[in-house]
Amino acid sequence: MPKVAYSEEDRARIRKELVEAGLELMSRQGVQHTTVEQIYKKVGISRTFFYSFFSTKEDLIVEALYLQQPKIIAYVERLMADPALDWRGAVRQFLYSCCYGERHGIAVLTVEEQQLIFKRLSKESYETFREKQRRLFGQILESFGIQADVEDVNLFTNISLTVMIVRRAIPDTLPLFVPEAADAAIEFQINAIVDALEKLREQKPRRN
Repeated sequence: MPKVAYSEEDRARIRKELVEAGLELMSRQGVQHTTVEQIYKKVGISRTFFYSFFSTKEDLIVEALYLQQPKIIAYVERLMADPALDWRGAVRQFLYSCCYGERHGIAVLTVEEQQLIFKRLSKESYETFREKQRRLFGQILESFGIQADVEDVNLFTNISLTVMIVRRAIPDTLPLFVPEAADAAIEFQINAIVDALEKLREQKPRRN
């Protein structure tokens, strides 16, 4: 007979498994192509039980993005410590991996997905999301060896997300862009970001 009573430990474990399963699927096939059914079946529970943990798919997505953040920092630090990569190569590899997240196990939201999640977030949840986002991008800059201030973090957040989102948006969301030049455009933008970060690193080296 199916189990009908779950301890708090069981529920905590299942919730964690749902978030992990959601992140794994989203990072591999994108958020739009990841369904609630895929997630709860991967964990081995019912649809009804899934919704006792998360009211919507978007709620789980936010939790999955939070789970991804320390994984991203660990990835940055591995790249920076890789003896086969110089500083520019490590930074460039990180940005490239984020732009082509589905090839590297990193979930990146499209414009449409961001808009949908924003509509679902309460004011408090939105502020929490923004704070966690600022902390993430600040930690990335620190891992790059940059002692960044708030303005630097905000700018880095915007220019990084811009190139990631544009890459995901061509040609479906941005049909007037030239799809044949998409990869070359992303390459150009990544190199421009690395150039800017290298100058910032010279101006504001991280204090040990």
